[in-house]
Amino acid sequence: MTLPSFITAQLLVSIILNVVLIHVILITVAYLVYFERKIAAYVQDRIGPNRVGFDFGLPFLSFLKGCLGLGQPLADGIKFMLKEDYTPNRVDKVLFTLAPAIIVIPALIGFVVVPWGGSWNCPDIHIPFTALVIPGGVVQITGATVNVGVIYMLAVASLGAYGITLGGWASNNKYSFLGGLRATAQMISYEIPLGLALLAAVLIIGSFVPDQIVRYQVQHGWMIVAQPVAAIIFFIAILAEANRSPFDNAEAEQELVGGYHTEYSSMRFALYFLAEYAHLFTSTAFFTMLFLGGYHLPFVSLLSPENVTILAVVAKLVVFFTKVVLIVCFSMVIRWTIPRMRYDQVMMMAWGAVIPISLLVVVVNSCLVYFDRRDIPTMLIANAGIVVVTLLVHPWMPKTASNRRLPLYGSRFSPVPGERVRTAPSEAMALEDRPVQGSAPQTISR
Repeated sequence: MTLPSFITAQLLVSIILNVVLIHVILITVAYLVYFERKIAAYVQDRIGPNRVGFDFGLPFLSFLKGCLGLGQPLADGIKFMLKEDYTPNRVDKVLFTLAPAIIVIPALIGFVVVPWGGSWNCPDIHIPFTALVIPGGVVQITGATVNVGVIYMLAVASLGAYGITLGGWASNNKYSFLGGLRATAQMISYEIPLGLALLAAVLIIGSFVPDQIVRYQVQHGWMIVAQPVAAIIFFIAILAEANRSPFDNAEAEQELVGGYHTEYSSMRFALYFLAEYAHLFTSTAFFTMLFLGGYHLPFVSLLSPENVTILAVVAKLVVFFTKVVLIVCFSMVIRWTIPRMRYDQVMMMAWGAVIPISLLVVVVNSCLVYFDRRDIPTMLIANAGIVVVTLLVHPWMPKTASNRRLPLYGSRFSPVPGERVRTAPSEAMALEDRPVQGSAPQTISR
């Protein structure tokens, strides 16, 4: 008895890696919410979650009480599961239920082509209790060895718009519908610069294979050094694709209550919550692979693609995963630092700035490839030229007159002629630099 030809060491490694990674990513997504809350607390000079541990109220587990609030994601998950799963009247119940699944599935299958750990020299695999042997060899530590892995990731990422659109439409709510329309228009608009920035990088690298993209950066340097403009455009686009601040207009609480997930509760709302962070995790993994060298670190021989030992695989997995988490945390800092843009500003930024600049980057990179000038100094000079051209052309671009500030006669910005507007406080207590002691003279008690 012989095994079918499709059962190879690569197949077994890919299956095991997919099963492990799906659980690791789900746990990571839960703790990304914890990181978000702690980062928000740090930015706002608060403490954040610090009470919930893993004692579960049991006395013999009291030593696990607190634990820096690391039990908060588990408590949040239990809360979502125990909340009432409410379905409003007059909704499309089938689509209302399917929409959260439609948005979360693409987020959890996009990572399979990422080369997490490079290559491994797998030994022969002996099947227990049989004489069958699966021949070993060098296998890729990835969920699927696809030659067009970059195209696969783009195709999967674009499917997330359907879940948002269907959720907004099926809710039979005007706020949800407007949120769905905003998200759809925004995601479609920013997919263009996303693809163009990717094309600019792929033109230089010359391959769609994820592992070859990493190997090129190991030999020639990280793409973020050679192509900073393309990297910035790509990062802006993945923030917009994931509806992250400052592009979170689809769920703007001040305008749309909660946007496309206004009518959702319990685990169906939790799926939307999960999908946002899962999309962000997969997108940043894509960014790390494309511009940050994947699992590579300079001057570390253990992380070389030619090192195919199990120790090297573990080290590469740790490095790749750490880079992704750090980039996600950086996007969280952006959320709590930069205010939300208006929706018209988001769309004007896409069509009036980001897309033209990304087209210019593609044209310049095409010329560099044609003249075979792909060294880092030449590409840096070309990127500097793109920035200069952008700054020179910007004043000549058409300006929009919508939503401009109207002068209100008599206000601080449009005072009455001859009037001097004073906005600083005049009260002595407000000017006092000692708010506790106050401005009254201090008496010394004996």
